[in-house]
Amino acid sequence: MGFGVFIHRSDSIYDDSPAEQYQFPSQYLGRVQACVGDWIIYYEPRKVLATRGYFAVAKVAQVIPDPKSPSMYLALIEAGTYLDFVNSVPFNGPDGVIERGVLNEEGRISGRAQAAVRPISAEDFNRILSAGLDEHEPELPRVDGQLSSHSGDGFEDGAQAPFIFEQERERVTQLSSRIVRSRLFRRLVLQAYDKRCAITGSKLINGGGRAEVDAAHIRPVEANGPDIISNGIALSGTAHWMFDRGLISLTDELEIVISRQANDPDGVRSVINRTGRAIVPSRTFERPHPRFLQWHREYCFKH
Repeated sequence: MGFGVFIHRSDSIYDDSPAEQYQFPSQYLGRVQACVGDWIIYYEPRKVLATRGYFAVAKVAQVIPDPKSPSMYLALIEAGTYLDFVNSVPFNGPDGVIERGVLNEEGRISGRAQAAVRPISAEDFNRILSAGLDEHEPELPRVDGQLSSHSGDGFEDGAQAPFIFEQERERVTQLSSRIVRSRLFRRLVLQAYDKRCAITGSKLINGGGRAEVDAAHIRPVEANGPDIISNGIALSGTAHWMFDRGLISLTDELEIVISRQANDPDGVRSVINRTGRAIVPSRTFERPHPRFLQWHREYCFKH
């Protein structure tokens, strides 16, 4: 087992769903298999417009041949492990390249940086994780250890020893902590929605400076809903109550729909913003995904 970096583009031509699966060609099979049972970090290349850089963490459960494409494989992500970073982490930080493992002996960026799948040291993993989840968080996991070699296939540029991992590491148990994940998910969603309710349009801050809005999962965690920004929406208390009870929902086009079973439809309409559409982030990847909205309409919304 070992940490890894998986390159993923928001406009990817591959059959990727970062919280669920990662599709890749056979040339990367050895590297992906080396990550099974361990954590990987998703990275979006710098050449992508408005790149997110290193943007999420997840745990690889298993690797299987892609049943839809004979020449491809799928890395299946362990349910409930995907977590978006609160802060996107750029390839180049204040102290230079943050993933030191892509540098050659002269300190220059090597061909390893072009690999769609690559191993990453525990030191680099921890550095990126701390930046992505905010190093000031008191409950962030820490990774320590001594270096040992781990066999695997070579990099495209023929560099030596592609798999270098720490033999002794602290367990990153807090990445699976519901308390930690809920707190980080709330920060992520409220940040994306500017602390504004998507249904009412209101932005209320209490006397203590805390936003009076919740970070709601569209597909709940209890129903295997992932902690991915596209499965989140900012809702005021009343809107959250109505959304969870299926009195309101959203179409794929983000129009707000009211259940026929609402005993006071006029009252419900009175709290909806005048556009009749959810107020969502401008960046596409932060908006509610149709897949999660469809689940809410099918299993939660009272038609």
